[in-house]
Amino acid sequence: MAAKALSFDVGDYVVYPKHGVGRVIELQKQEIAGCSLELYVLRFEKERMTLRVPTNKAESVGMRKLSSDKTMREAMETLKGKPKVKRTMWSRRAQEYEAKINSGDLASIAEVVRDLFRADDQPEQSYSERQIFEAACSRLARELAAMEEIDEPKAQEKILDILRAAAAIYNKEKVPA
Repeated sequence: MAAKALSFDVGDYVVYPKHGVGRVIELQKQEIAGCSLELYVLRFEKERMTLRVPTNKAESVGMRKLSSDKTMREAMETLKGKPKVKRTMWSRRAQEYEAKINSGDLASIAEVVRDLFRADDQPEQSYSERQIFEAACSRLARELAAMEEIDEPKAQEKILDILRAAAAIYNKEKVPA
């Protein structure tokens, strides 16, 4: 019983959970250890990386098409929410954030971006917080850019504008009148 493989065409943008948005550049047939395999050849421009994924494993590794407009809207709404600051040790939070980013789930990535964003008038982030924030923000921006057919810096600016507007609202709540 072979699972129905996901179908992607050459030129399609896809999301690979651990690497983000890539493009199918080729469908290949290769013989590996005496077995004939069909492979998707994915290109990740930002990382200058090429990845080969067996077509029958695409679903099990979590490879998917770009999110729907509805899912992207939900992720953008998540950015507008109040940041949740957990009081657990940083190492544990960092692991949770990394797991959310690598899940490939847009809403989870948006939560990480929201929770780690710092407005200009807020305390500085540690180096590792900044790294995780930038990784999550970049992952979200690349999918937004591919969906809206804009470049990544424009998508990132759109995300940051939403975060700044939300921070302005939530920072006012903290200031005693």
